[in-house]
Amino acid sequence: MRKNSVKFEKRGSKAAVISFIIIVAISLVIFGALYGTDKYRRSVHPLMYTEYVEKYSDEYSLDKYLVYSFILTESGFDPNSESYLGARGLMQIMPETFEWIRYRLGEDGNPDITYDLMYDAEENIRYGCYLLSYLCELFPTLTEVAAAYHAGAGSVEAWLLDESCTENGRLTSIPNSDTAHYVDKITNAYSTYLELYSEK
Repeated sequence: MRKNSVKFEKRGSKAAVISFIIIVAISLVIFGALYGTDKYRRSVHPLMYTEYVEKYSDEYSLDKYLVYSFILTESGFDPNSESYLGARGLMQIMPETFEWIRYRLGEDGNPDITYDLMYDAEENIRYGCYLLSYLCELFPTLTEVAAAYHAGAGSVEAWLLDESCTENGRLTSIPNSDTAHYVDKITNAYSTYLELYSEK
């Protein structure tokens, strides 16, 4: 009886050690997967040009993570990016939008402020943040702001007058599929930036 009892205790002890090792191994695998996923998500949602983003998001009362979301979606943080429509730089400023912002900022008489400056990271972010701040004052939700950044404020204002696109005065359906896809990308990027970087 005694011998059997000792054998049972040894078997139980061995099983406990094996169970502990398995639990530790599984925990390490899960931790590695989560850490790897977090590291990957940060690599595809980077914080770049932080000096300029923080400077002009503060100046124009914007959430810096919103600015990062637009830069990521618009250019992937490439200051030399140019669209087939001619939009330039980090926040993809169109020529006519540049002229409008330049006028609004009282810089239209300055010969040093030209469209070529939209390849300059700081100037592009300055102009892009001004545009975002204007749209944030004009529209109450991120959906409308992002749609206006992509399709123009006039398009969003027209959609808001269409009852098939709205509910309680808010834009709920976007008739333009490209703009709808763009809004989804901005929304997802912003949500990810907040999740990864904002203070808990």
